[in-house]
Amino acid sequence: MMNNNESLEAYLQIAGVITQAELPIVREQGRIGDFAVAYRIYRNKQGGGFGDPGKHPFAWAALVYVDGSPLRLNSARGCCREWLTLDRVGQWMLANGFKYWWTRNDIEPGNGGLIDVESDLDSEVSIDAQGFPEL
Repeated sequence: MMNNNESLEAYLQIAGVITQAELPIVREQGRIGDFAVAYRIYRNKQGGGFGDPGKHPFAWAALVYVDGSPLRLNSARGCCREWLTLDRVGQWMLANGFKYWWTRNDIEPGNGGLIDVESDLDSEVSIDAQGFPEL
């Protein structure tokens, strides 16, 4: 069970950390991957209008691939960089040269349910001429 950020990082197999200041260096060396990942974490910081971690217990963090290994993005002070909204993570990704990224949420309730294929097959679904379900 992932009940803290350390167990989440072990689950995601995060190999280490990188600071935002190091990104241009590894990009220039051609060592950075084409995409990054925004992932849900347990919140570490308090601040802004969302400062109550009881009401807002989660944040978003980023990992980037350097030499094929996933590295968590840290601030210059050595702390995990956090955002409260995906919009802000997206702005950061674009500003730092990432044209696309993956998003994953492994900890928030309601995001792990598997689709029941058997019950889906029992229901009647109309398929159009191109093979897509009709809405």
